[in-house]
Amino acid sequence: MSNDRAPGASPPVSRPPGTFKVGTIAGTDVLLTRTWFVVALVIAIFMAPAVDRAQPGLGGLKYVAGLTFAVLLYLSVLLHEAAHAVAAKRFGLPVSSITLHFMGGMTAIDKEPEHPRQEFWISVVGPLTSVAVGLVASALTFVAPGGLIGLAVGAIASANLIVGVVNLLPGLPLDGGRVLKAAVWRGSGDMHKGTVVAAWGGRVLALLAFVGWPLLTSKLLGGQPTAIDFLFAGMISLFLWSGATAAMTSAKVRSRLPFLVARDLARRTLTVPSELPLAEAVRRAQEVEAGSIVTVSISGQPVGVVNEVALLSVPEDRRPWVAVSTVARTLDEGLRLPAGIGGEDLIRAISARPAGEYLLLDPDGSIFGVLSTADVDRAFRAHA
Repeated sequence: MSNDRAPGASPPVSRPPGTFKVGTIAGTDVLLTRTWFVVALVIAIFMAPAVDRAQPGLGGLKYVAGLTFAVLLYLSVLLHEAAHAVAAKRFGLPVSSITLHFMGGMTAIDKEPEHPRQEFWISVVGPLTSVAVGLVASALTFVAPGGLIGLAVGAIASANLIVGVVNLLPGLPLDGGRVLKAAVWRGSGDMHKGTVVAAWGGRVLALLAFVGWPLLTSKLLGGQPTAIDFLFAGMISLFLWSGATAAMTSAKVRSRLPFLVARDLARRTLTVPSELPLAEAVRRAQEVEAGSIVTVSISGQPVGVVNEVALLSVPEDRRPWVAVSTVARTLDEGLRLPAGIGGEDLIRAISARPAGEYLLLDPDGSIFGVLSTADVDRAFRAHA
């Protein structure tokens, strides 16, 4: 199942814990989680009886053959995820990794699509790729020899057709849920409404899977549902429910982001020389009702932003003897932001370089003000 979504000599990107890189595809890192080995072992054991029937006398090698089938199945999952990655990159969206895990795969797209059309194509191309692989493999079953090769081709055909069709079901976190999100987004003009509708679709699917899977297997195979049937149904339901709930929570959070615009949250700023006594800097700031202080060089260039917490930690009787630069944070890369930045771009910028204050600049490079993360937090909570 797919749960998607986030050249040159760029610095290495830290990988999620419990994963390791096995290669790249379409310029994107391919990662494996430790849980992949668990599911590969389960597939090998599950396939062993079928291998015995197709090629008797293999003994312990039947598990090796089963493990080979697991690798082939996950290569087709990789094609599914690679299709998502290629489509996202075609629309100019950054893709950080493709991860193969216990439940299938995940393509980490680092930015939300800007239009419903992009959401639709990025989402639908994965299941269509799986269906295409399934159809090609199905056609090959008519010409494939018997034995292990025939078994492998048939397994690839069945697995890809199931993955493709299931992923088109209309509920998050499945790809079909993102297709539904794109449709609602297109009709309503509201991306967040599309996410919420598709998330409810995922919750409905979770309930149907928990109740319907054991009944379906009993109808197809005969007999009463077993504990294994209910366990598997519970795992699928939990996956769908948790993914849908996470998407719904994310939509509610993202709906508040347009209200966060750095220019609107900026504090009035006083510029002072770096060597000025802290007491005098505070006096001047109070005099002009400035909410922040920026230190500047002799040439007038901003070099630091006074940290409010550090300032308040200096006793008043010591402030005349302390230079304002001692409580100012140097304006390293990432602490200068355009005054017009807002929404997801603002959150992404301050998450990439955590700090208490940021210097906001106008397009001409002049100082507009200072943005405090405390003010961003308050504004976010105000629109909850």
